[in-house]
Amino acid sequence: MLRDITLGQYYPAESAIHRLDPRVKLFGTLIYIISLFTARGVPAFALAVLFLAAVIRISKVPFSYMVKGLKAIILIMVFAAVFNVLLTPGQELVSFWVFTITYEGVKSAVMMMLRLVFLIIGTSLMTLTTTPNQLTDGLEKSLRPLQWIRVPVHEIAMMMSIALRFIPILVEETDKIMKAQMARGANFEKGNLIQKAKNMIPLLVPLFVSAFRRANDLAMAMEARCYHGGQGRTKMKPLRYQKCDVIGYLVIALYFASMIALRILWTSVLAERLAGVLPL
Repeated sequence: MLRDITLGQYYPAESAIHRLDPRVKLFGTLIYIISLFTARGVPAFALAVLFLAAVIRISKVPFSYMVKGLKAIILIMVFAAVFNVLLTPGQELVSFWVFTITYEGVKSAVMMMLRLVFLIIGTSLMTLTTTPNQLTDGLEKSLRPLQWIRVPVHEIAMMMSIALRFIPILVEETDKIMKAQMARGANFEKGNLIQKAKNMIPLLVPLFVSAFRRANDLAMAMEARCYHGGQGRTKMKPLRYQKCDVIGYLVIALYFASMIALRILWTSVLAERLAGVLPL
């Protein structure tokens, strides 16, 4: 399962999505996340699916490679769905013991799971088609206006870039430590929940030690290269918008405008049904 984590990894390919400016991809990911949480009704979710499928197709990243990233959050999704189904009040469907399953709970659980799936795939698509250096430059450029209120934009972008770089490294390190401990007789699946938590100690301790050692080595390397923040630094490859970036912004704007129109239309239809104008 550790090797199924795709967040922070880069998939090299020759596609229009890979060639886009990182600021366009950051903006597009933000708009897509906002649209997911503001979407109402089947038409809006269908449009979100079509838009994501089209972008994945253009990116030339294998869909199976993206789906692997969902395996790491299946347990979280199941827990969240169960809580939504059992604890959401509304029209009763099934009742047993002290629990009641409602229509609103089932609907909320399905919508929540769909949003999480689209959210993970959408954000993974951004990191799979953008190198950490490009993400850092794009984030720094996008947040540059915040420098007027003394926000350390360069440092924030650098920390996020380093964190993304460390994700695949720590995943690989965890896999190695787990195999080494299992070869010494460790069993991470034995016992109840408390025992399983105790069994993770031989894994977590060396992992934290390794992570702190890598962070210390990185800090020393940056100091040795006279790194003192973003003040006065120049870019070897400065970001400049191209024609494809303008087209990307237009496509994102058209998608978001369509989502807003579908939300307004769906809200008006629901209002008419509640008012008794349309038959249920």
